[in-house]
Amino acid sequence: MLTEWYQNIEYAHSWVLGALLLLPVLIYEYARRYKKQQASMLVTTTHFVKSSRGLSTSLRHLPFVLRCFAVICLVIALAGPREKFTETKTQGEGIDIMLCFDISGSMTEKDFMPDRLEASKQVAAAFVSNRPGDEIGIVIFSNLSYTLCPLTTDHNAVLNQIKTIESGYLQDEGTAIGSGIATSVDRLRNSKTKSKIIILLTDGVDFGGTIPPDVALQMAKYYGIKIYTIGVGSEKEVDEVVQSPIGPVVQHKTLDFNEPLLKKLADETGGQYFHATDNTALQKIYDSINQMEKSRIQVTSYDRYTDKFQPLVIAALIYLILEVLLRYTVFKKFP
Repeated sequence: MLTEWYQNIEYAHSWVLGALLLLPVLIYEYARRYKKQQASMLVTTTHFVKSSRGLSTSLRHLPFVLRCFAVICLVIALAGPREKFTETKTQGEGIDIMLCFDISGSMTEKDFMPDRLEASKQVAAAFVSNRPGDEIGIVIFSNLSYTLCPLTTDHNAVLNQIKTIESGYLQDEGTAIGSGIATSVDRLRNSKTKSKIIILLTDGVDFGGTIPPDVALQMAKYYGIKIYTIGVGSEKEVDEVVQSPIGPVVQHKTLDFNEPLLKKLADETGGQYFHATDNTALQKIYDSINQMEKSRIQVTSYDRYTDKFQPLVIAALIYLILEVLLRYTVFKKFP
């Protein structure tokens, strides 16, 4: 929680934080003075007496520690910590986009770096960042389909959800392309925008699921939704471990695409089919879609700040008060 808070904080006068470099000097000076104050004369006749350490002795450095905490809080407060909120005002008409991810087990193959799914996530995140003003959502599917993020203009929420996508999220294995499209169509059908598109990203042949791709295709055509299909995977052979009567064995296989299906989904809805064979090709595909689907919008951003120094000032005062109370009560020195 503290980490998330700190990530949203910036400083109005960040140069003030350089004063924290003086803290080691204060600690060194304190240690030097303390060492100088220690008795240097040894009494040989009392070496057999066990030393007793009371609470005040054990915590004798506590006032100085509290003072250090107070200094740290004051320096950070003087740096002007503040939380930044960016408000955007859009004019014109954007596009509603559903990103439809295949998360079946084969998306973990290593012919992309670091694997197919992670490469797809990275490129999709860059695509989202380049679509200001568009409403974007996410659907994931294997044997089942699920809306991970409904349509929203909050792209930070979309990017955070993209980071959470993992193979096996839906547990049941399969590649239910029809179900993935149908769920995406259901999220887009009530949209009031003129342009609605689905970007379907898959690496396999349709199997499993309860809705055939042809039925999902008709649904998309009925609601005027374009489908851009991306076949992810190289044509290289990959190793697959399978069970046999003699135990696990490794088989060589070549990724099989149902290209006619993916082309049909794209052609009949006014979209386009792409075959991505590596990370670079995948990036170029998203760039192409970005160029073809233009948003007629103007985005104006406003930055709003909320000061966050007050809790630090309060904490510093508490540390100073505790130091004074302890120094003149528990740790008070008598002549």
